[in-house]
Amino acid sequence: MSEVRYTDQHEWIRLDGEIATIGITKFAAEQLGDVVYVELPAAGKKVTAGGEAAVVESVKAASEVYAPAGGEVTAANDALAGDPSKVNADPEGDGWFFKLKLADKAEFAKLMDQAAYAAFVKGL
Repeated sequence: MSEVRYTDQHEWIRLDGEIATIGITKFAAEQLGDVVYVELPAAGKKVTAGGEAAVVESVKAASEVYAPAGGEVTAANDALAGDPSKVNADPEGDGWFFKLKLADKAEFAKLMDQAAYAAFVKGL
């Protein structure tokens, strides 16, 4: 069964076995507005927890997407290059950014669960 965690930078990470899928939350997508471009990491790139991993640009702003946990990128969502609006349509589903083989599952365990993230967003 997969488990989802969240960061205070509005990234989500879903862990399925050894591989984690990462994207931005619905809240982040709504704050950005219409996404017009994404820059994704290449497979094989190593990222660190909290390190810059991708870029998302909307009609309002460009934002960094940070890796919620460290590891090696195994895949990028190439569908976003042709249709970045998938990020707005389904930010926590088809609008995922990249997949990662985690270096340390303890980093995942430290992130907020859904209830903690909901409380965090409510306080913004």
